[in-house]
Amino acid sequence: MTRRTGRRPGNPDTRESILTAARAAFAERGFDKASIRSIAGTAGVDPALVHHYFGTKDQLFLAAMNSPIDPRELLPEALAGGRDEFGERMIRLFLGVWDSPAGKAGIALLRSAVSSEWGARLMREFISSLVLRRALEHLDLDPAEAPLRGSLIASQLAGLAMIRYIVRLEPLASAPPETIVAAIGPTIQRYVTGPLGEGR
Repeated sequence: MTRRTGRRPGNPDTRESILTAARAAFAERGFDKASIRSIAGTAGVDPALVHHYFGTKDQLFLAAMNSPIDPRELLPEALAGGRDEFGERMIRLFLGVWDSPAGKAGIALLRSAVSSEWGARLMREFISSLVLRRALEHLDLDPAEAPLRGSLIASQLAGLAMIRYIVRLEPLASAPPETIVAAIGPTIQRYVTGPLGEGR
C-alpha cells in the first residue's frame, strides 16, 4: 500500500501538533514574526485548519501558553478612566486573577518561565506582546520611556506573584488584597507617571 503524502487532515493529534509547532515558533521568532502559515507548515496542516481549531493568532498563542486568561478581556478594566489611577486598578485586577481558580495555572506558567529557557521566552512574549504593549498604547506615554516603564511594571507584578503565590512569604502571602493594593498600587503608578531618574 502506498503511503499518502501531503498535509494531514484533522485528526485527534492535529491540535497538539499545531500547539507544538506554535510553541516553537513563538519561542524562537517571537509573537510578531511567527505566522499562522509557518506554524501550519511545521505542523503539516493547512493554515485554514489552524484557524479552525484556534481562530486568531492571539488565541493560538494563548492556547500554546496554556494561559488561563485572555488579557484582551481583562485589560480594559485596568485601563478604564485613564492613567491617573492605573496603578491601583492594575494591582486589583492582578490580584483578582491570581486569587481566583485561574491562579493555579498562573503559578504553573511562572514556574515554567523560571525553570526553562523555552518557558522564559514564551512568558516574555506573553508579557511584552499581549499585556504590556496593549496596556501602554492606551496610557499616552512618551515612546522613548514606554519600554522601560513597562518592564518596571512587569518586574513589580512578577515579584509580587513569586513572593505571594510561589514562595508564599508571610505576611504578604495572606495579606488582604486591599492592603496590597494600597501598598503596591502607588509604586506601579510611579512607574507610569513618575520620573524615572537621571542617567537612563
